[in-house]
Amino acid sequence: MALDLTLQQIVEGIPNTLLNASDRDLEGFQKIIDETIKLRESHRNLQKMIKNFSTSSIQRS
Repeated sequence: MALDLTLQQIVEGIPNTLLNASDRDLEGFQKIIDETIKLRESHRNLQKMIKNFSTSSIQRS
């Protein structure tokens, strides 16, 4: 389901602690986000590999 948000709704949803964060804090937060994205992509790739392996094992049986 697509969610259409206005810019104002997005800004209103940003906590004040994030708005007042230092550059260093934001850089650390960005690193966490980047690693989380990598982890999610790796998890999806692992799921695909397992599914493909399972499918090919069943076909060989």
